[in-house]
Amino acid sequence: MDRRGLMLVLSSPSGAGKTTIARRVLTEDAGIAASISHTTRARRPGEVDGKDYHFVDKKTFTQMRDERAFLEWALVFDNFYGTTRAPVDEALAQGRDVLFDVDWQGAESLRKEAATDVVSVFVLPPTAMALEERLKTRAQDSDDVVVRRMAGASNEIQHWTEYDDVLVNFDLDQSVAAVHAVLAAERLKRTRLTGLDGFVQGLLTEL
Repeated sequence: MDRRGLMLVLSSPSGAGKTTIARRVLTEDAGIAASISHTTRARRPGEVDGKDYHFVDKKTFTQMRDERAFLEWALVFDNFYGTTRAPVDEALAQGRDVLFDVDWQGAESLRKEAATDVVSVFVLPPTAMALEERLKTRAQDSDDVVVRRMAGASNEIQHWTEYDDVLVNFDLDQSVAAVHAVLAAERLKRTRLTGLDGFVQGLLTEL
């Protein structure tokens, strides 16, 4: 049955686990693909340009922004992040779902641009100590950056009430299962099933 795709938005303070959850969902569900953002931050070890992010300089990013190429964009820890509009519009029209790993600013922008297409989930850490330990053990950031990210976590968490669903990431497997459940329910929403009217009319003619 034909349906319109949805935009699954995952947000959390850095280190709470949204990226790990997102990767699991993408691996386990063939019906959803990742939105690949443009960013001006430096590439981390193991990241691939065009797969994890489109890495660009600030001049290129600002030019794209001024040309309204982005569906959403934000400045996070001195680096720009943005999602290009055209690939997302095409995917939704074809009934394909798109996953966004963005902060609260990105989520807010997506709601303004396409509120009826957005399903948002906020991921909370089980404790502040667990959040700090995750930031330190992933060894991707300097001590100064970890301190800044911990300071920014408070601001990020204050936006939890703006989301449709909230989960506390006590256990990775349970958190991934919860996101799958959200997806399953949202795909059944009557307003997204564009082929439902014709299907029901067909049933009625057979009764």
